[in-house]
Formats: sequence, C-alpha cells, structure tokens
Amino acid sequence: MAIQVGEKIPDVTIKTSGMQDLSTGELCAGKKVVLFSVPGAFTPTCSEQHFPGFIDHAADIKSKGVDVIACMSVNDAFVMDAWAKDRGAGEDITLLADGNADFAKALGLEMDGTGIGFGTRAQRFALIIEDGVVTHAAVEEPMKFDVSSAEKIMEAL
Repeated sequence: MAIQVGEKIPDVTIKTSGMQDLSTGELCAGKKVVLFSVPGAFTPTCSEQHFPGFIDHAADIKSKGVDVIACMSVNDAFVMDAWAKDRGAGEDITLLADGNADFAKALGLEMDGTGIGFGTRAQRFALIIEDGVVTHAAVEEPMKFDVSSAEKIMEAL
C-alpha cells in the first residue's frame, strides 16, 4: 500500500552525488522536504517537464519554508549526477539515486515498467514531508503528469 498523509517516511539508505550513502530518515528529520520522483532520468516527460519545473521554481518553493527539494529516481548516482548537470540543476535540488528501488518499494510507490523495458521503477509522484511525516501526497496516474508538478506542489505548500 502506498504511503499516506500522516505516515512517517521509511528509513532507507539510498545514494547521492559521488555514491555517498544517505538515510532518508536523516534527510527528512527536522526539515520540511519536497520529494518528487520520476520514472527515469533522461526520459522525455521527466527531462522536459517534471525536473525543469522544480529547477525553475526552486527559489519560490524554498521561500515557502522548504529546506530541501529532492528528486529521486530508480537510477544509479552517476546517471543522476549526469542528468542534474545536463539539466542545469545546480545546488538547488538534491538528487537521490534509488538504484535498487528499495525506497520506492518501502513507500509502496514502485511500478512495473517491464513492458517498456524499464524493469522496476518508482512511480511519478511528489510528497511534502515535515519532520519525517508526509503532509501532502500527489501520486500520478500511469502515463500522466499533472498533480506532482512544481506548480501544483507550490499550491499545496
């Protein structure tokens, strides 16, 4: 079952830039976090709409009291680093590599992309998390991009 508003983020170790371990529990503890997920770095909707929206609106999102904006995908940290550079993300967004989909599975937000050659991936979603607890969950329907956009998350903040 997918994580719900009011539930605590599961504590899973994932990777960040340079293959550094990061605990999702530590990432969210004592902070207001916007965590958005994309099915894959360098894929069309993720690269042309979802990620750029958060890059473009990072200052506005942070002005609403957000400490961390994080983007996760079931990719390795090297791919996530290359994607951040390719898209010009700078230092505003923390990239999270969930290479084995452990975090996506712990959230109950994994998807089966084997039909399109993706294997197990994370669904497209965005969460607002305050001190480790989900206060807003926006999970997209398959093949849709609407409720998890940067603009929709700014409205929810």
